[in-house]
Amino acid sequence: MTQSIQVVFEPIGRRVRIPQNETCLVAAQKAGIDLIAVCDGQGTCHQCLIRRIRGELNLPTPIEKQALSRHKRESGLRLACQAIPMTDVTIEVPAESISSYQRLQLEGIEIDLEPDPAVTIVDLSLTPASVDGQILEQRRLVEALKASHPSAVISPPIMEQLSTMQKRGDREARLAMHENGVVTGILVPGQRPYGLAVDIGTTKLAAYLVELESGRTIAKSGAANPQISFGEDVISRIAHSNRGKAETEALQQVLMKALNQLVEEVCRTGRIESHQIVDAVVVGNTAMHHLFAGLPTRQLGEAPYVPAVSAALMIPAGDLGLNLAPGAQVYLPPNIAGFVGADHVSADLACDLTGAGENTLMVDIGTNTEITLRTPEGLSCCSCASGPAFEGAHIHAGMRAAPGAIERVTFHAGIWNYQTIDGKPPVGICGSGILDAVAEMRRAGVIDDRGVLQKDSPGVERQGQQLVFHLVSSDPANKLEGIHITRRDVNEIQLAKAAIRAGIEILLSDQAARAQDLTKFVVAGAFGSYINLTSALAIGMFPELPEDRFIQVGNAAGAGARMMLVSKKARQAAVKLQEHMHYVELTTRKDFQELYLAALPVTPRLSFPAV
Repeated sequence: MTQSIQVVFEPIGRRVRIPQNETCLVAAQKAGIDLIAVCDGQGTCHQCLIRRIRGELNLPTPIEKQALSRHKRESGLRLACQAIPMTDVTIEVPAESISSYQRLQLEGIEIDLEPDPAVTIVDLSLTPASVDGQILEQRRLVEALKASHPSAVISPPIMEQLSTMQKRGDREARLAMHENGVVTGILVPGQRPYGLAVDIGTTKLAAYLVELESGRTIAKSGAANPQISFGEDVISRIAHSNRGKAETEALQQVLMKALNQLVEEVCRTGRIESHQIVDAVVVGNTAMHHLFAGLPTRQLGEAPYVPAVSAALMIPAGDLGLNLAPGAQVYLPPNIAGFVGADHVSADLACDLTGAGENTLMVDIGTNTEITLRTPEGLSCCSCASGPAFEGAHIHAGMRAAPGAIERVTFHAGIWNYQTIDGKPPVGICGSGILDAVAEMRRAGVIDDRGVLQKDSPGVERQGQQLVFHLVSSDPANKLEGIHITRRDVNEIQLAKAAIRAGIEILLSDQAARAQDLTKFVVAGAFGSYINLTSALAIGMFPELPEDRFIQVGNAAGAGARMMLVSKKARQAAVKLQEHMHYVELTTRKDFQELYLAALPVTPRLSFPAV
């Protein structure tokens, strides 16, 4: 029997097995990935660029040596139509090589705030400089500014801009001044100041261009986090960073390159120049926060998992390599713990969990799931290692939310139905789809409460040493491969949902609260906005509550970042939230394992021991 080779495509997260001696382009086509290959694999269009992350490929062919510059080859780029896997490989697909991309969650709750940004506008009158009096006029300008704003700090790039304007004979200038006194940028009369809000997720990036004076979001854009080529989860990236300074810098540089591309996109959409972005707020989990800011991450991977910095930070954009206004400042809200970062503080802020109020629980679902509970007793939070199953990883036919991914599954009158993203032919199943499938499989009796496949159930058959359930039958005439679900797939969902549910139960118990006392249950995050709540309740991921108590809010972290961009009070509220938050470290809790095991069954009626 010919040995097969596994090819993993990142950042899409699609896996496929191919026979030996087939190219990466064939593998991509079998995986349903729309690589640009105008020449149909003849090696003449030079557009199917890929990069090897792990594993071995054949040596570059003469076609590649002619088509790709030495610099491109040294950077690891290959042509998919020429690259043949020699071992199991992981391949990075650059955004420019793919005709359709994964779904990126940009939408979230919109909150009306009275604009009170950290940056205000100061209008100056300029005296045109003569050749002899240029230095004197500059001194007068600085003295006039400091007379009205004693703490004003004018950096050399800003001073250079002012000098250029004076030489041109400009009569007026608009200075954007941060509350810390730094002049962050110079605008011409009539130009408005803008800010940038960024949510750095483990797998996805979201950027928002905001008009500071009105608080309106003018443009938004998203992209996959390119750091995924160094590892799917934060632990892998921490391990990579720990190898040395060069590895840490590589993680930061690929991120900055992607962020600057997003800056270009939102500026193009908003029809502004990048120098008009005079302020920024960036949020992310603690590992993403540290990698962005250039902070050490080793301690995040070792007990007791503490951040290098928990307090809010202000860093000049230029020091980070962000292409904004010359003096723009980047505000990073505080972190709570090693696995509860500024993004969760931001989400809590957006969900109005900053003070006393009704009993509310907020679950921000991702590779790591953060949970906050607010009761009259106070605020508490925890982080659950829910794993990457909800991103489609570690699932046999799993993939991230890209065209062709099954995102909805229903069982009605003995018939299985599914819906794919963009209505494309099915090529895999993403997180919301596998969650639906497990819930419907239990309802149809395909699996029992333990998640075990029932051999006599329709659609279940033995494949080698295991039972599988066929969700989509193969169709050779239409070049469709069958999609089946294994016991391991079901188990991955059980493990993920059990971690979340155990975390919820511990927070409730610690505050002597009951699930029934919750008046609001907020589900946030990219995955949280797409899941079918009925399915989540059916498998016991969330407590049994009336569905009208659940609210799905999308990217709450991005919404909170925008709030802090336009409101100094919101920044102050974020700091107070961190100060009053009680963090619960689940790994040190003796009762966590017992609750975790009790949450594994695939049923809405779970029985938990008293804790």
